[in-house]
Amino acid sequence: MLELLDEIVTRTAAGEVVGVCMVASTRGSTPQKAGALMLVLESGQTLGTLGGGCVEAEVRTRAQELMHRRESKTLEFKLDGDVGSGWDDGLVCGGTMRIAVETVTEAAVFRSVAEAVKRAEPATLTVVDAEHTFEPRPSLVIAGAGHVGQALAAIAGPAGFDVTVVDDRPGCASEQRFPDATRIVGDIECELRGLPIHANTFVVIVTRGHRHDADALAAVVDKPAKYVGLIGSKRKILTILRQLHGNGVDADTLAKVHAPIGLSIGAITPEEIAISIAAELVAIRRAPTDIGRPLKLDPKLATR
Repeated sequence: MLELLDEIVTRTAAGEVVGVCMVASTRGSTPQKAGALMLVLESGQTLGTLGGGCVEAEVRTRAQELMHRRESKTLEFKLDGDVGSGWDDGLVCGGTMRIAVETVTEAAVFRSVAEAVKRAEPATLTVVDAEHTFEPRPSLVIAGAGHVGQALAAIAGPAGFDVTVVDDRPGCASEQRFPDATRIVGDIECELRGLPIHANTFVVIVTRGHRHDADALAAVVDKPAKYVGLIGSKRKILTILRQLHGNGVDADTLAKVHAPIGLSIGAITPEEIAISIAAELVAIRRAPTDIGRPLKLDPKLATR
């Protein structure tokens, strides 16, 4: 979304007219949900997506007409195969989409939204009479630059997370192994304690050993992260949780830790484990539930 906002600012500054098309609302089954964004350029080229070729073909045609007349309008489409020339592509979902199309020649509002997003702040974008609040990209902190950490970083970035990797081994937390992540080399516990961890931060602990895992969890367990996950067997996890409980961390705080980490898909290889973790991160980001079912520390266990 940030790339599209920057395109609007750049192109209008150069004197171009841009058709900004945003899904305002949906009912039933549709290829995209509210907030999806697509730009229509004067050449007819589109950037971004509304979720399907047939939808986009029809919106592009109507947006070009509105751009030519310097008008803006909210359009409604019933995805029943009975609308417009673009509907021969075969996407017949059966739902309804309202799409706001605004002809933009000056992008001050879009610039301010882009600046808010760059500051990692929520921002509300208004297109015609439709409003949608965009949340900033979440931060993912991976404690451990081993095989699982490397595989997770490779898929988490494209999935929409700003990735930071923390490890005390320069050869592991290298640019070659993590080309698109922020890399921090140093004592894992100390570095984690110094990182800004907020309500839009996800923390994954996948270090090379029990002691490092325990130290890493101790560094972040009291911070307001959206998600903290710990890799390992149930036995190892319970040992670490008991240790932290004995050091004064209350059971309710420990119950928020997702462990064993990842969705239960029978993962074995580092790449499969990374997929299971990434799937859980997306599930928590998009629809917070009890998915993953964190292994809760029974207070009675602390006395055994």
